[in-house]
Amino acid sequence: MMHMTLYWSVQVTLLVDSWRTDSWPSYLLTLLACVFSSTFYQCLEDLRLRLRSASAASATALSSIEPSPASPSIPKLGRLRRINQTKLASTVLFGINSAIGYLLMSFNGGVFLSIVTGLTIGYWLFRCDNEEVPAVENTCACA
Repeated sequence: MMHMTLYWSVQVTLLVDSWRTDSWPSYLLTLLACVFSSTFYQCLEDLRLRLRSASAASATALSSIEPSPASPSIPKLGRLRRINQTKLASTVLFGINSAIGYLLMSFNGGVFLSIVTGLTIGYWLFRCDNEEVPAVENTCACA
């Protein structure tokens, strides 16, 4: 049975019925996996924001280039292909981030604290010192 309120116990079912903990070693490994996956979430979020920033910078640089009269459509086609690849990569990263964010939700107190710890470590490692990437202060791990 899945709990619908915050509880503290070593016995946890995380994500699927086959991922159950019933002892301290399995519980601690599960908490460690939660810390790593939430830190990885912040890494992917940083990568996605860097990709978005680079895409915006290249789009403004390409829009300032005037096409030559002999081939007016060639720069446009190249720009569209790059933007589509960038949008595709950004969309895939957003999907992975959203999936990780929703998969990390749990009502176990230890799992909750390990996820918050992992998100905090990931923010400190990957997003705290980024001046070139605009900060998007969305604290929800599932958005």
